[in-house]
Amino acid sequence: MTAVDLTQGVSEFLQYIGVVKGYSPHTLANYRRDLAKLVNFCSEQAINDAYALDQAVIRRWVAQLSREKLSANSIQRHLSATRSLYKFLARHHSDLRDPTAGVRAPRAPRTLPKSLEADQVGQLLNHQSENAFMARDHAMAELLYSAGLRLSELVGANINDLDAGEKIITVLGKGQKTRIVPVGAPALAAIAEWMKYRPMGDERLGFDSPLFVSKRGTRISPRSVQERIRQLAVKHGMSQRIHPHVLRHAFASHLLESSGDLRAVQELLGHANIATTQIYTHLDFQHLAKVYDRAHPRAQQSKKAKT
Repeated sequence: MTAVDLTQGVSEFLQYIGVVKGYSPHTLANYRRDLAKLVNFCSEQAINDAYALDQAVIRRWVAQLSREKLSANSIQRHLSATRSLYKFLARHHSDLRDPTAGVRAPRAPRTLPKSLEADQVGQLLNHQSENAFMARDHAMAELLYSAGLRLSELVGANINDLDAGEKIITVLGKGQKTRIVPVGAPALAAIAEWMKYRPMGDERLGFDSPLFVSKRGTRISPRSVQERIRQLAVKHGMSQRIHPHVLRHAFASHLLESSGDLRAVQELLGHANIATTQIYTHLDFQHLAKVYDRAHPRAQQSKKAKT
């Protein structure tokens, strides 16, 4: 077993990903910075040979990065850079083992999605449309909230995906999986109002036409939907920045608050794993905590005691 100088190995790896792989200067700078931290740490441990790194050393390094207040995502990036380095070195040293195997970064705290109160949803949606594009934007916002659609599902929907009689829409979600979602009466009414203005531009209207289009009659883009929803919120005096995913979160949290049926919410959102849906139980608890603070006598007494 021939020793592999760690510093030299890092230098050769950076040259490889910069010249051969063509990584961007930004990505290359990230690798250089992260691997420099590894080399410096190993130098402090009197480790210069890549073979001398093992899981114990890497775990000590992760602990130090954590003490330096690096985020979990940042630590994970450092581990990923080290993993890529060892994959490169193993091309010429087949018996060299990846020391990061089995080592994980601290789990990143799950951030709660931003949502809306019911009265905020009313502030956004309870308005009459004055023209074609107001009707379209209102219909998009209503459908996002009514059915909890992802942005990609809204953009990809066609006219024949909506069954107004059955009050359902069929959408194509993640992993090319289709699901059928109920659509509420306000959303159906808003879509019917929008359809009065069709066709748009050079559009040839048919059942397989996009449900939402631009003024040219082409399928509306995700970026356009994001901007139109943002402008809709501004128009109606909302200070919070609203984007399509906020309406999906509001749909899920309000449904869970009223039903308590996590499995049903999972099905309606199209989540493959219920663990993804469980984030909304935290939102539900926040709602209950607010109700408690407003209504429970003991909570009121505690507040008075503090003042």
